[in-house]
Amino acid sequence: MKWSREPLFHFLLAGLVLFAIYGGFRASPQREEPRRIEITRDDIRRLEIAWGARWQRPPTPGELRGLIDDQVREDILYREALALGLDQGDTIVKRRLAQKMDFLAQDVATLRDPSREDLTAWFAHHQERFRQPPRVSFRHLYFAFDQRQHRAQDEARYALVALAGTQAGAGADDTVGDRFMFQSLYPDKTPEQVAQIFGTRFAAALFQLAPGAWQGPVESGYGWHLVFVEALISGRVPAFAEIETAVQAEWLSEQQTRARRQFYDALKARYAIVVHGAEPPRAAGQASAHEGTQR
Repeated sequence: MKWSREPLFHFLLAGLVLFAIYGGFRASPQREEPRRIEITRDDIRRLEIAWGARWQRPPTPGELRGLIDDQVREDILYREALALGLDQGDTIVKRRLAQKMDFLAQDVATLRDPSREDLTAWFAHHQERFRQPPRVSFRHLYFAFDQRQHRAQDEARYALVALAGTQAGAGADDTVGDRFMFQSLYPDKTPEQVAQIFGTRFAAALFQLAPGAWQGPVESGYGWHLVFVEALISGRVPAFAEIETAVQAEWLSEQQTRARRQFYDALKARYAIVVHGAEPPRAAGQASAHEGTQR
């Protein structure tokens, strides 16, 4: 029994006792209180509306139970993902949450509908946003560079003399000029639309012509053209009553942008922003070596 009085024996015995106690706790753990997931009537109604919008009918009882089970599964996985920190460092999650914060700020701007007085006062200061461009309807006769070479402009001038006093489409111009790859008649076009086809120089010259006679020749990237302007409508700002819906939409967009900016500025003021490794700002008037060589 001599070994029973050894300190090492006492140490080992104490270790065995502690191990047994710890094992007993592990064998009969305290029952963890379950976390609560609650599906409200509003949640169920939202699920029914989403189903109806997609399938054009209400869900059956079995389908509704499936929708609820899917919602519960999503909530459980979402909470467990947060508990594991899976949202940390995830660029997609970060962008999505930032986007939702932007949406919250936009919702603030839509809480109040503008009165008609609000809109008319705002429209008075922003009329140029709604200016409609001028529009033109015209016919043209084409004299191609690739077929007539340096003679294209002169032959267009000779044709203009022959067409003097005639109306477009009257028959005298049926055999004049070359075949154009697109149309010969262009109704109700803006300067931008004309420029997309014929170029900006042609469009600028076209809108300087008076309606009712053959004129030109006007140069494009394709060749020379004789032009008959059938109608020319000047650009204008419509009256408020004509575009009230568009004005309200533009007003709302501006309010949302302002609300988002103010919301972000208020949040940003709560943070100290530190950017490591950025180039320090130069003093006013100080230029870099690269800028100096450019000058």
